[in-house]
Order: sequence, then structure tokens, then C-alpha cells
Amino acid sequence: MSGLLEGRVIIVTGGGRGVGRGIALNAASQGARVIVNDIGIGPGGEVEGGTGPACDVVDEIKAAGGEAAACYDSVSTWASAQKIIQSALDNFGRIDGVVNNAGILKDTIFHKMPIEDFDQVIDVNLKGVFYVSRAAAPYFKEQSSGAFVHMTSTSALIGNFGQVNYIAAKAGVAGMSRAIALDMQRFGVTSNAIAPFAWTRMVNTIPTDTPEQKKRVEGLKKMIPEKIAPFVVALLSDEGRKRVNGQIFGVRNNEIFFFSQTRPIQIAQNGDGWTPETVIERAFPMFEPHFYPLVRSGEVFSWDPC
Repeated sequence: MSGLLEGRVIIVTGGGRGVGRGIALNAASQGARVIVNDIGIGPGGEVEGGTGPACDVVDEIKAAGGEAAACYDSVSTWASAQKIIQSALDNFGRIDGVVNNAGILKDTIFHKMPIEDFDQVIDVNLKGVFYVSRAAAPYFKEQSSGAFVHMTSTSALIGNFGQVNYIAAKAGVAGMSRAIALDMQRFGVTSNAIAPFAWTRMVNTIPTDTPEQKKRVEGLKKMIPEKIAPFVVALLSDEGRKRVNGQIFGVRNNEIFFFSQTRPIQIAQNGDGWTPETVIERAFPMFEPHFYPLVRSGEVFSWDPC
């Protein structure tokens, strides 16, 4: 097999199903040797006791003539994240790319959210990205090359109801990606984030209690998880690494979005210094025309996916 990732070793966390499965298969089709990391849990983090999904993807890759190995360690602890990286070294002798795709959902409105649900989502979706990336970083530094691709979310970049834990984690991932890019660029290492739109088991947990929710879910069902993979592979490729670092993108079926990042858009200055009264009288009126409305991701991406 030959392709954009010929000879590369790529780790895909959460690679047994949905978006991760599509990435693993596409990377392998482009010549990568793939570590398919998946512990076989449910979309809410519940233990299903299965290593089958990772094995199934590995078998599919091998049947197509590629090379792959399964890994069942969790991203949510430092010790197990190191084992994920070690799996790549043990099986293929090196590591060239990490796709931080593993994630869970535990949606509850903010004032009712159990502390345990907040902590568990942060452990997997935010700490897990740090642990796996940090474990890979010394190897990337030593070989002066490597690529990280992290999954963020438009829920974090724009907003959504009942997801304060998920949004906190995914907003952290977007910031972490840029921090990694800044720290590691001197070593030839890139880090980018993608907000994927796809119908997966995790998205299937979204409530459908109202007509509005049902309509939203019907729209989400049109989004194919395998459509995310080509953009991820492009970022992992040599040409992608030369041209793209520290950026945030979205992928939805045949659409690719490039997201802005926070910069000042209005400045208020007072030579005599500010008091609470002058802030209210002068600064707030200057800023108000630029305030962002409280909207959800679905209101911004309101058209059907192409």
C-alpha cells in the first residue's frame, strides 16, 4: 500500500467506532500503520466490557492489506495513556501522529449536573487529550517531527444547552491545541483541532423530547462520520504539517469550516482611569453593538449538511 501516510505510525483514540473508525481506516488506506485504541465503553462512559470494536477495525484494516494493532488502555489516566504510546512503539517501533478522538457525553442542565458527571467528562475529554499528547511529546521532540489532531466541538466554540462539562472540556481542548502548537513548533511538531459533525452513538444520546430536538436529531442523522477522515489524514500528512499549525477547523459531510480565534474587536480607553460608573456610562455602550448573542451551535449551522 502507498499513500500520503506511507510508513507513518498513527494512533487513533476512540478508534473502534464512528469518527475514530473512519479515521483509522482512511489512515491505513493511505499507508499508515495504525494503533486502534478503544476500550469498548458506551457513549456515556459506561463499561460494556468489550474489546471487540478495536479488534473489528484492526481486522478490517488487515483484510484490506494494511497494518494495525488494537490497544485497550484508557486515555483517562497518565499511566494508561503512556501504555497507548508504548503500544505504538512495541508494535511498529515509532510514532508519527496522534488523533485524540476518544470522548464521552453526560449531558445535564447546569444546576442539576452531578459532580461525578462533570469530573468523568473532564477526565476523558480534556485530561485524556493532555495525557496522550504529553506521553507522545518526547518521542516527537526526539525525532523532530510529529502531528497532533484533537477533536473539539462547536458546542464549545459557539454554545449548547445542558453540556457544561462537555463544553468546558472541548473548549479546553481548543486552547490546549494552540498551546501545544506554540510549544512544539520548534521541534517540527504540529497541533490542530477539528470540530466534527457526525451521527455517532455519542450524538445519538441527545434528547428528543421536543419537536425542536427531534428536528435537530433528524438533521444530525445526515452527517456521515467517515467524512471527517480525509481532512484528518491531510493534517497528518507531510504537506499538511508544512502548511497548517495551531488552527481550528470544522468538518460536516462535504463542508469544511475554518474558525476564527479570539482577538480584541473593540477597545475603550480612559486617560483618567475607570470607575464603575464610567464603565457603565461609556465602556458598556461602546461594546454592546459587538456582543455575541447567546445561541446554540445548531442555530449557527442551521442549514442542512451538503
